[in-house]
Amino acid sequence: MLKTTGIFGGSFNPIHCGHITLAQQLREQAGLDEVWLMVSPQNPLKHEADLADDRQRLLLARKALEGLEGVEASDYEMKLPKPSYTWNTLRSLQCDFPERKFVLLIGGDNWAKFERWWHWKDILRHFDVVVYPRDEHPGTIEAELLPVSSTEIRQRVCRGESISGLVPECIVNDVIKMYSE
Repeated sequence: MLKTTGIFGGSFNPIHCGHITLAQQLREQAGLDEVWLMVSPQNPLKHEADLADDRQRLLLARKALEGLEGVEASDYEMKLPKPSYTWNTLRSLQCDFPERKFVLLIGGDNWAKFERWWHWKDILRHFDVVVYPRDEHPGTIEAELLPVSSTEIRQRVCRGESISGLVPECIVNDVIKMYSE
């Protein structure tokens, strides 16, 4: 039987409690064996200048997820050519891990503009997609979203404000150091 792995892509700039809680909910509600947070080196729809170093974001995500069963941070996409297109990632994953069934996990905001994604029809033909509600866009499953964003965290760090409770305590100091430089 194939292991079902959800692919939850993002820049995780930085990872926060909302990402982690959502990944856990998606794993449970979509009946997934595991969720891989695919730390993206370059989202074609975002500006690279706004991103912290790829490896730093990955290490931070891995530290934040230590000891959490069924959710892990993956560097798989960092080994692929840039920019990172979901279709390329999913096809490569399918080739490299034939013992797994991959499911794409995306927010309702991205689902609303899914037709802009490269090879979106191929994605729908070959992979299941689970949509979680986001930014007033409905999803295919229910999920409780925490009111926190990576942008807000970076801004709080720049203003010298507390980020406790927004990111796991084990990475608070790392986040402050990374985004105050």
